[in-house]
Amino acid sequence: MQLHINGTEIAAYPIEFSVTVLDLDDAESTTRTADGLMTRDRVAVKRQIEMKFAALPWNKISAILRATQNVFFDFRYPDPLLGNYTTKNFYVGNRPAPVAIEKNGVLWWDGLTMTLTER
Repeated sequence: MQLHINGTEIAAYPIEFSVTVLDLDDAESTTRTADGLMTRDRVAVKRQIEMKFAALPWNKISAILRATQNVFFDFRYPDPLLGNYTTKNFYVGNRPAPVAIEKNGVLWWDGLTMTLTER
């Protein structure tokens, strides 16, 4: 698998990687009738990618966080719907890195998770 942020290979690869295909519906025109029949106005199909990383040394986690710090960025990934690698523009939500330990003088962060959502 190949992952690139703004054309540069990601500093470390996730141990979990999940792509969700999202349908976005118009909130006002998507409704249900009294008998439960759905009337749907799909306005877009987007991707959401969840990644979880194993323990990362400080330099690797910093590189990943810096690569995703802009409001929007390009991300190249394997897309299950398209059947090939593609690049789309994403933004990232919260990026918790809950555990820091020091080992042989190097600080390691374990459990970084991030969710990327297509713009």
